[in-house]
Amino acid sequence: MGEQLGLLKVIVVQGKRLVIRDFKTSDPYVVLKLGNQTAKAKVINSCLNPVWNEELNFTLTEPLGVLNLEVFDKDLLKADDKMGNAFLNPQPIVSAARLRDILRVSSGETTLRKVIPDGENCLVRESSINCVNGEVVQNVWLRLRGVESGN
Repeated sequence: MGEQLGLLKVIVVQGKRLVIRDFKTSDPYVVLKLGNQTAKAKVINSCLNPVWNEELNFTLTEPLGVLNLEVFDKDLLKADDKMGNAFLNPQPIVSAARLRDILRVSSGETTLRKVIPDGENCLVRESSINCVNGEVVQNVWLRLRGVESGN
């Protein structure tokens, strides 16, 4: 394992317009992977617009990998159905943290960087990376790939 860069705190807030995988609805949950680390959010029963509000933590190390997100429908008698996937490159967050250290930003709120949606990410809309009272924060909406709808 390479040099430890810090902690990546991910808060899985909600899903919107998820696809139906059971008869009339789905029982979604989220799996996040970063390198060899995996974390899972709880199953929300019978919901296509679930609210999780769960905090999942990862250790960031060099070389940086991509944060992969997969949404599944929990099934009892067969394998869980895929409901889409997305990814987020943590490099802009790490770069912004280094910039915060160089600028010695520790209080208030300062925008360090903006990331725009393009073919290299799953962003739904532009996302700012801010320093809020010393912590580097990025709020993102990710578009799920491989499905008809879902964010």
